[in-house]
Amino acid sequence: MYAFARSALFALEPESAHDVTLRTLSHSAALARRIYARKVPHVPVDLMGLQLPNPIGLAAGLDKDGRCIDGLSALGFGFVEVGTVTPEPQPGNAKPRLFRVPEQRALINRLGFNNDGVAALVERAKRRRGATALGINIGKNAITPPERAVADYLAGLNAVYSIADYITINISSPNTKGLRDMQGRESLDELLGALRDERDRLAEAEARYVPLAVKIAPDLDESQLDAIADRLLHHGIDGVIATNTTTARDGVPLRWTNEAGGLSGVPVRERSTQVIAALRTRLGTKLPIVGVGGIQSARDATDKLEAGATAVQMYTGLIYQGPRLIADCARAAQLVYADQRARELKSVVRRDRARVSAER
Repeated sequence: MYAFARSALFALEPESAHDVTLRTLSHSAALARRIYARKVPHVPVDLMGLQLPNPIGLAAGLDKDGRCIDGLSALGFGFVEVGTVTPEPQPGNAKPRLFRVPEQRALINRLGFNNDGVAALVERAKRRRGATALGINIGKNAITPPERAVADYLAGLNAVYSIADYITINISSPNTKGLRDMQGRESLDELLGALRDERDRLAEAEARYVPLAVKIAPDLDESQLDAIADRLLHHGIDGVIATNTTTARDGVPLRWTNEAGGLSGVPVRERSTQVIAALRTRLGTKLPIVGVGGIQSARDATDKLEAGATAVQMYTGLIYQGPRLIADCARAAQLVYADQRARELKSVVRRDRARVSAER
């Protein structure tokens, strides 16, 4: 079924196809649930204190304005992340700004946080009917100067706090000038400290704790990963999402190498998995990692979970492979978790045997 739909959608300009898909899905949630969601196995997981029915999530960017939360949830996702949303509405970058790279099952986008503003998203999110965990991804407006960026993030945090199950701080999109500079140690300290303090104030005022996650870029060196891991732990952030799109063009056909924007899909798959593994080494078990980047098969999800991710997200893979990918990845996660539990049990047995032997 999806192969036929994809052929029709790929005949359209990419952004038009995106809009058609969301409009159609928003009116067919019940049908999507019968076709897809019931085939997704129950694979419960704890993510940042949230009890999810499965660890397969939708990455931010597909539904920037929260127009299709129930429709996307009906596909069987364990959690859905919408945005990136900014305090004020903005049109984003000039069109064309979204491109398919079918040879690599990839996309290049330079959308630039085009969205209707946080107030509009909040009103739509209030009307959602399903219970799927909702993440809201927040960013700064393009016209906001760097010295006022923290204020934009604080405004976003305050606006979405009451309706989000978790909130993602996007400091890694390559399509807003200067945004990735906020991944630097000093800028990150200022931003995370302010957001943590405000979140703690809101948690007390509303008697409701909402986890904070930070989404990082794949284009980071070892020293930058060291600094980010250190700052995440220092400020008590609840999770990290690895990774956003890449500015690299390794392995991409020549005609796309000079096309500006963030590259997603297969070309970022290996690098995002490497970042996950590097973060897990640095963070230990202190912080959950959501792995995203190039997941287009069950094997891809397995690789990220085995590298240290607690859960995974998809976007480009959903476009190329269709909603069946969700169930495929959930089944893969089920096997990974079973294997992890078996290894943990063996470890416990070995420790108990060693203890008994020592006591003798």
